[in-house]
Amino acid sequence: MGSLRQRFQTFLHQPGLLADLLGWLETQTGVQRYYLATGTITFLGLYLMFGYGASLLCNLIGFVYPAYISIKAIESSNKDDDTTWLTYWVVYGVFSVAEFFSDTFLYWFPFYYAGKCLFLVWCMAPVPWNGSQVLYRNVIRPCFLKHHRTVDSVLSDLSGKALDTASTVTREASKAAVQLGQESDKTK
Repeated sequence: MGSLRQRFQTFLHQPGLLADLLGWLETQTGVQRYYLATGTITFLGLYLMFGYGASLLCNLIGFVYPAYISIKAIESSNKDDDTTWLTYWVVYGVFSVAEFFSDTFLYWFPFYYAGKCLFLVWCMAPVPWNGSQVLYRNVIRPCFLKHHRTVDSVLSDLSGKALDTASTVTREASKAAVQLGQESDKTK
């Protein structure tokens, strides 16, 4: 357990926005950053379990930080971070669609939002067993490889039908506009 605490302490001192914020709070309050961080995590955990608006807080945690880091990844020259965060968003999207259909039942479970938040944090965690990487490699990618040709074919057919329909509607609207214009000219 001591090594986990050491790794957490090391993480809190790594250069970046979090370390800067914790350093500033540490100098302002005189409280060590370890206690500030663990207190904040404890408060957020309890709020997710018992607080009003836990859904909003959970969704903010799952969206705001990854969106910020994704923008930084896009702006960097390193493409590995782009792949990491694109994978997160694919998993997030699949999870959001699955949650849409199951949310009516799941939100009745105690501590649902705390569990959802832990899941999203696991999906964005900078560790080798990152949730988005694990789920993508073991669930999403095999399903995609098995069905992508069928989906591509259906999408191609649908886009062709959509273009035909749009063309027909445009042609009919043009004819109606011309007829309306001709009728307007006759009444003058």
